[in-house]
Amino acid sequence: MFGLSLSKFIFTVFIVGVVWYGFKWLNRVQSIREEVRRNGRPAAHPAAGRRASGARAADESVEDMVKCPVCESYVAAKGTTSCGRDGCPYVG
Repeated sequence: MFGLSLSKFIFTVFIVGVVWYGFKWLNRVQSIREEVRRNGRPAAHPAAGRRASGARAADESVEDMVKCPVCESYVAAKGTTSCGRDGCPYVG
């Protein structure tokens, strides 16, 4: 009567998963409602916020790199100085 079978185990795991994801969904809805109550609008998805702010920060600090034909190392395209070897195309 109370024996453990594979179908009972799978059903129990399924029910636990439904309850788990149900609570996660309810907490997400509650946090969005609180955010709307505080700011008057919902906040962006947390991952989208990280991508957007990270993209802006990356655009400001990213520089193009070029390969030096003499020493074969990559250097910044703007403001590059000479590597010190004979035939280096960069001045400075």
